[in-house]
Amino acid sequence: MGVLEAICVSVGKGTVKLAVPSAELRESWGIEGDAHAGEWHRQISLLAGESIDLVREVLPELDYGMFGENLVTRGIELAALAVGDRLRVGDAALLEVTQIGKKCHNGGCVIQQATGDCIMPREGIFCRVLAGGHVAPGSPVVVVSDRSAGSD
Repeated sequence: MGVLEAICVSVGKGTVKLAVPSAELRESWGIEGDAHAGEWHRQISLLAGESIDLVREVLPELDYGMFGENLVTRGIELAALAVGDRLRVGDAALLEVTQIGKKCHNGGCVIQQATGDCIMPREGIFCRVLAGGHVAPGSPVVVVSDRSAGSD
């Protein structure tokens, strides 16, 4: 079992997301108040806190949300997930992985320019919300189905 380390939202697309103390995940929508919420396949983005730690070795001032991630997890091997896998976040929210990675905006984000690399294209996980719920840092994160277990 993993844990939710941070939640980040932005009011406009193309802007840095900022950490918030809690959030409401809405079914078939995403995080209430986040610019990327909507009726599409990338309602919520996730990054592993362990991956962010590695970038912080080069950029110690790196804040949550700088990669555009909504949820930062710890203790879940996000890199092992595939499209169709599902995660339970908190008591009620259920997410389904819809995409792995994405290209940085304009050929390179600020992180890539500063470090020569960006983890989001390789390690960013995008999900749609199958069931909503309230989440906060410290909420449990559990893989509830994956293709290796023969689940749906």
